[in-house]
Amino acid sequence: MIWISMFYEFFKTGLLAAGGGLATLPFLYAMAAKTGWFTTTDIANMVAVSESTPGPLGVNMATYVGFQTLGILGGIWATLSLTCPAIIVVTCISRAMKRFEHSVTVQKIFYGLRPASSALILAAGLGVMKIAFFTVAGGAAAGWFSHVNWPVLALAGVIWGAYIKFRWHPIIYIALSAVAGIVFSL
Repeated sequence: MIWISMFYEFFKTGLLAAGGGLATLPFLYAMAAKTGWFTTTDIANMVAVSESTPGPLGVNMATYVGFQTLGILGGIWATLSLTCPAIIVVTCISRAMKRFEHSVTVQKIFYGLRPASSALILAAGLGVMKIAFFTVAGGAAAGWFSHVNWPVLALAGVIWGAYIKFRWHPIIYIALSAVAGIVFSL
């Protein structure tokens, strides 16, 4: 039964997450809460891995979850489940686009997809910020101030300031963040 459930969850994510990797994050958060196959910390770690290595976030996460849950075949199964909708949709759209490429309605539909995709990416970014910058330490009686992950927030500020001042290639900031995370156990 877990095979069918995993197929359904990742197929749904692949079908509805228009916009690529970061757009899959809201679906992954919901899946983590629903299934328990992985945690929000696993998602945050996978975002870090996916942003610093080749490969889209959704595919990396599907492979990881499938492998952790069902072994090597599970990793393959979850990855195929996530990518299958894209193959189907792209095949159908490419055939339809040949006939309707000059249609005003089709152009309006694609125009409407842009803000929807941007909203999903924004929601995903806010979710990653919540995981990175806030903790649950301090208990319910403590104020929100005690939940801020100050070292991580300080590192983000330093990296942002360095980016504004120097405008180096992003890989340098990723590497510096990784080194700081290792050195300071962030």
